Amino acid sequence: MESLSGTGGTAPETLPVSERVDIVQEIKSQILELQQAGKTDREIGERLGDPRALARAYLGDLITEKTTFSWGRVLALCAYYSLAGLSGLFVIQVLGICAPVFFLCGAVIPFAGAVKLVNELLHLHLPFAQYIGVAGVPNPVHAFLICIAVGVALCLLGYGCWRLLVGYVRSVSRVGRVLSR
Repeated sequence: MESLSGTGGTAPETLPVSERVDIVQEIKSQILELQQAGKTDREIGERLGDPRALARAYLGDLITEKTTFSWGRVLALCAYYSLAGLSGLFVIQVLGICAPVFFLCGAVIPFAGAVKLVNELLHLHLPFAQYIGVAGVPNPVHAFLICIAVGVALCLLGYGCWRLLVGYVRSVSRVGRVLSR
């Protein structure tokens, strides 16, 4: 709980002991769940994030639990929902489209390269295979290797888009939960 100090303004002494105990128990249970899921210490540390940011999040939870009216809270809610709504119009759609398209293209391109290679090696004379290839690469083996490399790169881009989408949705949800209390 030492990480709650230095969070900018709210000292841990202002937290009731029961709140501090609850926070420690919640963090411990998160760590245990992640350990049971097979996560390494490094992955757990990355998942929990910066200790100061984690402490600020818990302090923010406690601050937003106040039921008194505050113009600051009203403005924060308006800013959050308008920003989340506007950014969600673009971020979710772009990442939601890019991730599966990159995955699909990452699978199709090596398959097409393999079809071209098999067509050339076995002299099958498939009518559509003449249109498959890599510009400027006449050797079908080299073209196939390039197709594999491009396919892997596109799959990695798809995975990156997916991770960004999941991270965006989680962060928006987390902030929304804190502000909605």
